[in-house]
Amino acid sequence: MSVSVSVSVSVSQAHLRAAAPAALPSPRRPPARGGIAAAAGVLGELLITFGVLVLLFAVYELKVTDYQAAGSQHRLQRQLTQAWNQPATPATAPDGELLGVAAPPPIRDGQGIAVIRIPRFGASYHWVVVEGVSTADLQLGPGHYPGTALPGQLGNTVISGHRTTYGHPFWDADTLRVGDSIHLQVRDRVYRYRVTGSHTVDPGNIAVAYPVPGRPGVQPASRLLTLTTCTPRFSAAQRLVITAELTTGDVLPAPAGAR
Repeated sequence: MSVSVSVSVSVSQAHLRAAAPAALPSPRRPPARGGIAAAAGVLGELLITFGVLVLLFAVYELKVTDYQAAGSQHRLQRQLTQAWNQPATPATAPDGELLGVAAPPPIRDGQGIAVIRIPRFGASYHWVVVEGVSTADLQLGPGHYPGTALPGQLGNTVISGHRTTYGHPFWDADTLRVGDSIHLQVRDRVYRYRVTGSHTVDPGNIAVAYPVPGRPGVQPASRLLTLTTCTPRFSAAQRLVITAELTTGDVLPAPAGAR
């Protein structure tokens, strides 16, 4: 009888152990949110700082440089007006004999040589054109490409200018249409060129500056004007080229001064 009871108890205990549920695994703790929140906060602050720096740079490029160019233009206008108001110096031979008007001194980079006016851009539009197209020259105003024809001369007068900074003199260059006039004033006359067309080229294309654009080695028979600037706005991906030509009847008397 005792053996039967013992076996029965053992079987019952084994049955209970088998029926007992397995131990549940310990629940995994969710990752701490404090570190993620801190990282997100730092990232947000960096993005805000970067945005502020970009905004300040844009303000500098679009506004501060405009003020700088305006100051440079005011100085150039004053200097050019004073130079044009001076009587021409007569040339003399060693024995004192008058030979005529002396040749002007060599033109220096950054020196004002002409005034450009474009009626389509408004009655107040006028810029002193300086000699040279270096970074420093174009910060002063539109620049005459050295070695190309001077205003009114036979050949191709090439002038480059900024589209978006330093006063953006050629901001609206893409609005010029065939037949529009571009005036270049020198000391005693104004050359009125007429727009003949526009197109875009790669930045490295120098053929537009040839005496006969796109035709190296060909002698010019016309008086041409080429304006170049970056395109599209706020990009230097390409160059916008405006072409114009001067005819005999488009040489006018000059107004007083360089304003």
